[in-house]
Amino acid sequence: MNFSVIIPLYNKAAYISKAIHSVLSQTFTDYELIIVDDGSKDDSFEVAKSIIENRGNCHLYRQQNGGVSVARNNGVALSQGKYLCFLDADDWWEPAFLEEISKLVEEFPGAGIYGTNYTIVNETKHKTRIAPIGVDSDFDKGYINYCQVYAKTLAMPLWTGAVCIPRPVFDEMKGFPKGVKLGEDFLLWIRIALKYKVAFLNKPLAFYNQDVDVANRGVGRLHEPKEHMLWNLTDLEPLEQTNFDYKKLVDQLRTYSLYPYYLSKKFHEEASLELNKVDWKHQSKQVQKQYKRPLFIQRKLFVIRRIGSRIKQRWEMAIK
Repeated sequence: MNFSVIIPLYNKAAYISKAIHSVLSQTFTDYELIIVDDGSKDDSFEVAKSIIENRGNCHLYRQQNGGVSVARNNGVALSQGKYLCFLDADDWWEPAFLEEISKLVEEFPGAGIYGTNYTIVNETKHKTRIAPIGVDSDFDKGYINYCQVYAKTLAMPLWTGAVCIPRPVFDEMKGFPKGVKLGEDFLLWIRIALKYKVAFLNKPLAFYNQDVDVANRGVGRLHEPKEHMLWNLTDLEPLEQTNFDYKKLVDQLRTYSLYPYYLSKKFHEEASLELNKVDWKHQSKQVQKQYKRPLFIQRKLFVIRRIGSRIKQRWEMAIK
């Protein structure tokens, strides 16, 4: 078996069919599909079962709810492929995804992780766009500096639905971290990228669906610090003194991602401690100015921007 495709499934009855069929439609057929239902409360399990019944290379398992990392890790443990690919239940692939990944693996056998570009989809707003990953416009394929590329635009160069990992590398990193609800994938990618080469194909072959209910998404809300990726990088802090590219990336992620936490009364102190690690002289003047404003003004401006964004969204929906 060459590829193992792992789909974690939780309350995605309306989406899982499209995800599964995108795997079954692959032009490269040397794969197995492992679906792990994470204790869904809707009809997700039944929908998935009806699609893959009597397909020898497709397997469906059910577990008590343990979170997406546990579901993915258990899926890997139940699989046999040399290379691991992951697809969330509300996303989907182009038919050539596995074929193109297999070519990338053959051409760049020294990588610890492989990725392709992807398309961001919001069907509610009738918008699609190719992820603005920070590679040069004429870049086709090859090894990339993950930290440099990520820091250019803060668009994820490695996204869960468009990566492939050799099984030994996944096992070495002990899989996805448990208990993290925002950025559990980043915590795995960054550890791989800091030790191994990253091979990237600048072709959009996967679709990242942002049209899912906010209640079922990890982004857009404040998590407890222990559940957030940026509070789970303590073991890598020594690298901030020796690896400039890593330091630049993690500081940009701190100033961008922790801003709502910094403004909140509940998490302000913890966010401030984390932001104290930032090398501010390397941050843009705009970011420095934003954080230097009096806190009460920052909070008011943040609320105004959020209200404006909601009004804009409602207006766009009303005129369709």
